[in-house]
Amino acid sequence: MPTQPDRAGSALEKLAQRSGISTRYENAYGEMLAVPPETITRLLGSMNIPVATEADAAVVLQRLDQEDAERVLPPTIVAVPRDGVCSIALRNVPPARPLEWAVTLETGETRTGRCSAEAGDGAHAGTLVLPLRDLPLGYHHLRLPELGAEAHLIVSPGQCWLPHDTAQGHWGIAVQLYLVRSATNWGIGDFSDLRVLVEMAARRGCSFIGLNPLHQMFLDSPEAASPYSPATRLFLNPLYIDVRAVPEWNHCPRAQALVEAPAFKSRLEGCRAARLVDYAAVAGLKLDALRLLHRTFHHDAAPERREAFAAFRATKGQSLKRASLFQVVRQEVGQGDPSRGDWRHWPEALQAIGSPELAAFAQEHQPEIDFQDWLQFVADEQLRHAAKVAQRAGMAIGLYRDLAVGCDASGAETWADPNAFVEATLVGAPPDIFNPAGQNWGLPPLDPVAIAQDGYRSFAQLIRANMQHAGGLRIDHVMGLKRLFFIPEGLSPSEGAYVGFPLDDLIGVLALESQRQRCLVVGEDLGTVPAGFRERLEAANILSYRVLFFEQDFSSGSFKPPEAYPRLAFANTGSHDLPTLMAWWRSEDVTLKEGLGLYATADEARSQEDRRERERQSILEAFVHAGLLEAPTEAAVVSAERFAVLAHRYLARTPSLLVATQLDDMTRDVEPVNIPGTSTEHANWRRKYRVTLEELENDKEAWALVQPLGRNASRT
Repeated sequence: MPTQPDRAGSALEKLAQRSGISTRYENAYGEMLAVPPETITRLLGSMNIPVATEADAAVVLQRLDQEDAERVLPPTIVAVPRDGVCSIALRNVPPARPLEWAVTLETGETRTGRCSAEAGDGAHAGTLVLPLRDLPLGYHHLRLPELGAEAHLIVSPGQCWLPHDTAQGHWGIAVQLYLVRSATNWGIGDFSDLRVLVEMAARRGCSFIGLNPLHQMFLDSPEAASPYSPATRLFLNPLYIDVRAVPEWNHCPRAQALVEAPAFKSRLEGCRAARLVDYAAVAGLKLDALRLLHRTFHHDAAPERREAFAAFRATKGQSLKRASLFQVVRQEVGQGDPSRGDWRHWPEALQAIGSPELAAFAQEHQPEIDFQDWLQFVADEQLRHAAKVAQRAGMAIGLYRDLAVGCDASGAETWADPNAFVEATLVGAPPDIFNPAGQNWGLPPLDPVAIAQDGYRSFAQLIRANMQHAGGLRIDHVMGLKRLFFIPEGLSPSEGAYVGFPLDDLIGVLALESQRQRCLVVGEDLGTVPAGFRERLEAANILSYRVLFFEQDFSSGSFKPPEAYPRLAFANTGSHDLPTLMAWWRSEDVTLKEGLGLYATADEARSQEDRRERERQSILEAFVHAGLLEAPTEAAVVSAERFAVLAHRYLARTPSLLVATQLDDMTRDVEPVNIPGTSTEHANWRRKYRVTLEELENDKEAWALVQPLGRNASRT
């Protein structure tokens, strides 16, 4: 995209900047690019700021200036106490005037006081600051009665939770749960498999099991399988339920008979033996059996179990009601057609939360809604059980969950809380060296202005839900705390723009939830990282996500030595979007992408192969410098298996707090889990692991591979 003329000073540009839209950005080649005016007007319109001309923009700016001149407090304040004092910045208030204040705590208690605003310094320089003392951490509400001003007040510790003994490192295994094979699951990894893997790994000193996003998907369209494009991130995927582990199983002869029927057993064995996960077939099997168990629950469940279900519903509240109602409406309206299942294509009366027609629908379909609620209750129960097994086994962290950067635009999350999202806009990435066309992830972004006005309720709810039963949480594309690349629907990634988010506020919310849940946080910071961003995360105790392949100086090609890895980091061998160690060493990912037509020309494919050859030699040199190889060695004489061993020993020498392997590397898999840029061209999210859990237990080679990571505790 050619550089545009400078529009600094135009009303449109000023309005864009005021709304968080960056009107220019630096691309991967170091060039400053200006964002097209059409992109700016489209994005402003999506943020409910419709402007068509410079005159329109000037009028809006004037209105905003007037509102600022009258505003004393922002909609939400996130304060980190210093010496017990929360400094609340005030605007448009005369100096040296004592003010009454009242804070309603999240407990319902009200605290009041009177004090004078003081001249601010540091972050509050040039403003008056009201010092509020001894407020507890939490989500409160501040009022200044004399000024008629009020705001959401979030008091945060400012830093995320870390294990008490940070001098000791921890190692773990990253797993795509749905790909796990076992002798007992129904063709997809389940929560009982997770429990077995936890026990197996804990016996060998493992501190955590890393998981893919466990988010709720579309039960009427199970083949839409990407865990990074869920229906909602607030709830769990019921396909992970182990049917036979549900308490009602032992009291349900009908379910037992169903599962023992020859036709059912044949379908089940087919799902279990298949090389790829057959989501539709698995869903059919599990839901048929679970419906029978649900009926048994209502007829025969013990009082304490009924009470537990009622308590679960009460705790999850309105969010559960809406998520379950969404699944039922989608099933009824869509009738198996995903295009009709999109809530934006539903009858208008069913699109709006709170409509009389929707209430009537919910009443009419209450038994099915109850079933959906119960599925979430059972899924939560089984995940909690796996977490308790990890705790009893002595795992320092236990389960390490993953929060996707977004949700499907047609899903429950956007339907239930539409005001929290930017309309007609998707998230992605601008063109770069590895993706010359840029990326459109097809995910709607949260609206930074709307979530601030609502006290960051939506964001806090997401974090809280995904820290449940976890000792660690990975934030996918953590740069989204500071900025996201917005692409108006219908435009290409080259026509997008970065939109800023309130980084300090979001970190404050994240830190509060982290401390309350005793859950450490890892920020997936791969890609274009803004200057100073990693330092800000480190100050908040958020671990950096460091993948072996990317820890190199791309100008010289040399790999970083182990001691150069940060202490507050999660060092690992790869991710779901990257080749396994063996595939990387053999360039199988390059060959596969070439076969799928992902390289524009044959020259580009050759260039990628040449680059990989240089990288192979460079990483062997790094192994020599680290003392893992005695002398320079040609890559051609090192096997993929030998490389995998050396890579694990290399990461074991880093000072990083967390180090992880992928189960794919332990099972010596070569085929990738996912190839970015493809959908139906490749069987993404479906390839099962080569070995079963039962085979893994006795796989000496697999456990020998990760044995060096267990020395993590003695690393300096």
